Amino acid sequence: MTSGDDTQPFLRSDVTVELVKSSASDSDVLFAARVSTLGEQSLEELQKDPERSKGLINFLMRDRHGSPFEHNSMTFFISAPIFVFREFMRHRVGWSYNEESGRYRELEPVFYVPDESRKLVQEGRPGKYVFVDGTPSQRAAVQSVLDESYQQAYAAYQKLLAEGVAREVARAVLPVGLYSSMYATCNARSLMHFLGLRTQHELAKVPSFPQREIEMVGEKMEEEWAKLMPLTHAAFNTNGRVAP
Repeated sequence: MTSGDDTQPFLRSDVTVELVKSSASDSDVLFAARVSTLGEQSLEELQKDPERSKGLINFLMRDRHGSPFEHNSMTFFISAPIFVFREFMRHRVGWSYNEESGRYRELEPVFYVPDESRKLVQEGRPGKYVFVDGTPSQRAAVQSVLDESYQQAYAAYQKLLAEGVAREVARAVLPVGLYSSMYATCNARSLMHFLGLRTQHELAKVPSFPQREIEMVGEKMEEEWAKLMPLTHAAFNTNGRVAP
């Protein structure tokens, strides 16, 4: 990453994901499932027989009884390029979003550039392609062109603001490589659906081909979720990473 003065873009190649609030545990799945047969006695079953609880969660995941996985909540703070958020917000069921507003605040000059690990070149036709590293020349071109473009775009944004143009109009010159921030709230079922589509994993029954930058967000969210609901996370992996 590089930085400069107030008008010089600050370049990032990472994303930020922080779990800021949660009410999520494997027991949330258990009492929701057992109420079907035990009614009000379902709460008394939570402390009984951990192995039986593990088996129940695996059964629910395997046979795709999904609603018991909705009785929990996780709120994440995420900072990532705008193009990541445009993909992210295609996930609507079971998600709530509030994003930083370019109408109400002056946007900071923080922009995305891929690091050395990001594959740059797409080979093959749509639906049947792979990404490869690219040449040193291509990598240098990406770095220099993005940096120059970001500088010009942010300078234009500052010029319009100095002329008294409203922020909601001036922001039109800024590219999707600009970083934004948001809070995203979900439950385990909606998160599993997101992870099934937006991450690649050797245990996945159904292959996915996510853009690397949104996969970076998904990986960090999964790390936090796995700590909160280890039995549910294990069952998700065991059963091919398909949301129930």
